[in-house]
Amino acid sequence: MRYRRFGKTELDISIFSLGTMRALESSATMTATVQRAWQLGINHFETAPSYGVSERLLGQAFRELGLPRSNFFLTSKLLPKGAAAEIEQTITVSLENLGTDYLDCLAIHGINTAEHLQWFLETGLEPLQQLQRQGKFRHLGFSTHGPLPLILTAIETGYFEFVNLHYYYFFQRNAEAIALAAARDLGIFIISPGDKGGQLFTPPQTLQALCQPDTPLELTYRFLLGDRRITTLSFGAANPTELAVLVPLVDQDQPLTPQEQQRLTNLSQHQHQRLQGTECHQCYACLPCPEAIAIPEILRLRNLAIAYDMQSYGEYRYQMLENAGHWFPGKKGNACTECGDCLPRCPSQLPIPQLLQEAHQRLNGKPRRRL
Repeated sequence: MRYRRFGKTELDISIFSLGTMRALESSATMTATVQRAWQLGINHFETAPSYGVSERLLGQAFRELGLPRSNFFLTSKLLPKGAAAEIEQTITVSLENLGTDYLDCLAIHGINTAEHLQWFLETGLEPLQQLQRQGKFRHLGFSTHGPLPLILTAIETGYFEFVNLHYYYFFQRNAEAIALAAARDLGIFIISPGDKGGQLFTPPQTLQALCQPDTPLELTYRFLLGDRRITTLSFGAANPTELAVLVPLVDQDQPLTPQEQQRLTNLSQHQHQRLQGTECHQCYACLPCPEAIAIPEILRLRNLAIAYDMQSYGEYRYQMLENAGHWFPGKKGNACTECGDCLPRCPSQLPIPQLLQEAHQRLNGKPRRRL
């Protein structure tokens, strides 16, 4: 396993982190999953009160395995709400569940809206700083599913030491946030690159063929780990067996080879060829939409479904629109009134209303919630 400095926290953490939202089948499953992750060299474990009984099962696993507390790092989270007493109570319960006196890292769980950041600055900051001085946690950061301008604003406050965010080969909208976080020396934690990054554990044949001799999962991990600004990638195993996919990758953090760079170039060229004049280049100039339609995201999913046959992934993400609140905001394509407001702003002159309706017909199905 390779390790990287987690920004200004100065923690030396593994390039893969174990996210524990999914290993909840039983206490035995959690313990076995933690044990296997530890054997692979993973020394960073991420949980949250919102992950059901994850904290409690994780704490029990540490006790059963007898892992030395000083040899691993723990991150838990705090939703951006509540007064000082509630903040303290939440952190106290997390520490009790985890069986520890302190968290290495505490993340504000989902700074997804301007109101969440406002809560942090006006209500949460002072009591959190006091709890940090008391040693309840050592480093403060935030996770986000929010828009890029909000992420940049949160980083620019100067109060955070790390950020958990979405950034993948198939979603590079947050590249500017990666650059700013690195410039400010924040640790950078990538959320769910295998699943949210494209459901790459079960890729379509078209995508597999384009990535050979790598798998799509290997190539996206290499895209991220070849970037020295990025510290660690989340891996949310549901059981110890699922960790097997990491075995050949735990030491693959070197810069991208020319061959890997060429494969990524081939992916891009293939998308251009398949989509012709209907490709959305993700400039976001079409926003804001008067109907609050998630235009760029819908057209991104359309890009992927057509270019790489990533139909299942497109349905998975599209069907969460209107069902996941601020975790995945925006309306579906069928909300378009064909007002034409977006058309003059599109540098590619795309027929956006028609593409939205087509994407809706292609991707819509039974609604899904966030998790």
